[in-house]
Amino acid sequence: MGTTQLESVPEPKYWHLRTVLSEALDSEFSVGEILPNERDLAARFGVARATLRQALEQLELEGRLQRRRGVGTTVAPPRVGVAVGTEQHAWPGAAGDVWQTADCDLAVPAASVADALESGRDEPVHTVHRSRVTHGQPVAAELLYIPQSSVPDLSGIDAPSGAARARAVLRELHRLELEGQDSAVELGSARADDAKALDRLPGAPVLVVTTRYIAAGRTAALSVATYRADTCRLTFGDSGGVEIHEDPQRRAS
Repeated sequence: MGTTQLESVPEPKYWHLRTVLSEALDSEFSVGEILPNERDLAARFGVARATLRQALEQLELEGRLQRRRGVGTTVAPPRVGVAVGTEQHAWPGAAGDVWQTADCDLAVPAASVADALESGRDEPVHTVHRSRVTHGQPVAAELLYIPQSSVPDLSGIDAPSGAARARAVLRELHRLELEGQDSAVELGSARADDAKALDRLPGAPVLVVTTRYIAAGRTAALSVATYRADTCRLTFGDSGGVEIHEDPQRRAS
């Protein structure tokens, strides 16, 4: 990749740099290859390191780059296709669910979660921890909040904790008749625990899908699923379902 000095352009300098870097990624780098350090890249393109960081952050958001702990900035693999929602409503853990159940605890949730569940802010709820892996790489981590009122007959004798406890909570939840569900998607930044689960750096861009499960006219469960923004692309179909599709322009050559 030759040295290219950026000239005065009407668009923001970082955006022009993002375009130049994107072209270089297509022509001179392969998937998984480590980019030169920021100092070298900034000198090569004649820009301030702050401008370079803006361009790199934009490319990371677009799924072109990944920042990996102890490695540096690498060229990202093609985005993977993962179904997030379907036309048929179903409880978490139902047949065909691809999430892997990891743990469960009983604790007081954040105030925003308690408000969404319409439960008391001091009331402990079951929190099921689940993860999702596609093509061998972690793509999402989920916290599924279930009020004790949704699983009143749950017993802690046989499964006091861990994955077995989580499965027991889900089995009891399935006793309710699911009336409907709705989802919302927003762009966010990975918290420390999410970053660890997704093998990302804290603050990395993520897509947060929040789903409410309705039974008996109330929110019976609330899912907050955090997806890696560098590997997932969400689209909305005519049915209203949310899916993640492979980006045909990002296939490995």
